[in-house]
Amino acid sequence: MALRNIVKVGDPILTKTSRKVEKFDERLATLIDDMIETLYKYEGVGLAAVQVGVLKRVVVIDIGEGPMELVNPEITLEEGEQREKEGCLSLPGKWGTTLRPMKVQVKAQNRCGKWQVFTGEGLKARAFCHEIDHLNGILFTSHVIDEITEE
Repeated sequence: MALRNIVKVGDPILTKTSRKVEKFDERLATLIDDMIETLYKYEGVGLAAVQVGVLKRVVVIDIGEGPMELVNPEITLEEGEQREKEGCLSLPGKWGTTLRPMKVQVKAQNRCGKWQVFTGEGLKARAFCHEIDHLNGILFTSHVIDEITEE
């Protein structure tokens, strides 16, 4: 495993749409392992492959329950709404209150290509939405309902 550099806001890659993963091989497994290590190093909740410069539809999330790996994730259900403070490893020190669904269901593959379904509420739902947005070139700042602050 290896640490990857986090791409910061201003890099045009963050506005691009990531490509669907077609090959479930050792390179994908290495990417996922590196992303998990990078997530922990920078004490994040989630990380999308685009944030480490790779335009593939891969996300890792850990809200304190152990790492989840999502390949080709799709939100299949959204319920309710929440307004909470949100930040991003690609925008260090920037925070804003976002409007997100309170509960989401996500269909995704694992590193071997097996489909699985995840349900998340609260922070987990926000993390799913935030990271899947990254795969579509969208930053959390487009969901901010007040002003962005610096910490």
